[in-house]
Amino acid sequence: MQLRYRIVSFLALGVLVLDQITKLWVAATLPLWSSKPVIPGFFNLVHVMNKGAAFGFLHDLDVAWRPYFFMAVTALAVVLILHLLRTVPREDKVLFTALGLILGGALGNLVDRIRLGEVIDFLDFYIGQYHWPAFNVADVAISIGSVLLLVSVYRTRRYGLADDK
Repeated sequence: MQLRYRIVSFLALGVLVLDQITKLWVAATLPLWSSKPVIPGFFNLVHVMNKGAAFGFLHDLDVAWRPYFFMAVTALAVVLILHLLRTVPREDKVLFTALGLILGGALGNLVDRIRLGEVIDFLDFYIGQYHWPAFNVADVAISIGSVLLLVSVYRTRRYGLADDK
């Protein structure tokens, strides 16, 4: 198996498993809509359901097609990642790490959407009354993967990298 497939498979599976384990743990230990302070004034564990995308994007949009829209977007992202994985001519470990993280995060949230119709979020960072929207392990992986994807594109354009071994 080529290095690119090993990197993406390992990361995607790892993120998916970690995401689902943490969500199951939260659902089993915290009642829905409850909060448990971890670092007072900064970080809580919460148990909330998110009908929208990462960080609550489109959560308030109340239309019947929303779950199907997010499932379709996820399916499109998976197809695009698999296409890139097959067609990128160079061995770029940063790119394949990014794709693995994004794929694992997308699949983690997709499992929730299929199973629950919504996504479990549980990480709540805040200062005073100003809360960042709650998120989960899948959202973290997608965010880190997106930054790494930008780094890969920048490095490729800036330095004309043909190989990253």
